[in-house]
Amino acid sequence: MHGANLGTLLRTCDAVGACLAVPRLPWVPEALARGNTLRRPACVHWTGRDVCQWLAEQRSAGSRIVGIELAEEAVRLADLPAARQRTIAVLGHEQIGIPPEAIDLLDVAVEIPMVGTGASLNVAVAGSLVLYRLAGFL
Repeated sequence: MHGANLGTLLRTCDAVGACLAVPRLPWVPEALARGNTLRRPACVHWTGRDVCQWLAEQRSAGSRIVGIELAEEAVRLADLPAARQRTIAVLGHEQIGIPPEAIDLLDVAVEIPMVGTGASLNVAVAGSLVLYRLAGFL
């Protein structure tokens, strides 16, 4: 994920009252610091390097796991209900998507319909749309 996308997602999380969860990769703290234009400290959770283990722990603790991914069983964004419990939105790589081992941890996959020729939206744009939907703003 490009560092600028983290700043965009951080601001979107703030806008909808959510937190950003990211792996503590070497470049992430600097990208967050550079992209953080908020006037107060941002809510950031560190997943550790094994994101799948973190997701499994969150799911076991009762969180709903929603992946933004093109999949056969995916629901359209317009059909995604607002979150009624702690929900984690999983974003994959813009080109390769969510890794197969993380797909197995999803409670639901969400697709964002597109009319144009592109296969997907920018990850920050896609994440922002889904976060607004989960917050009940769309």
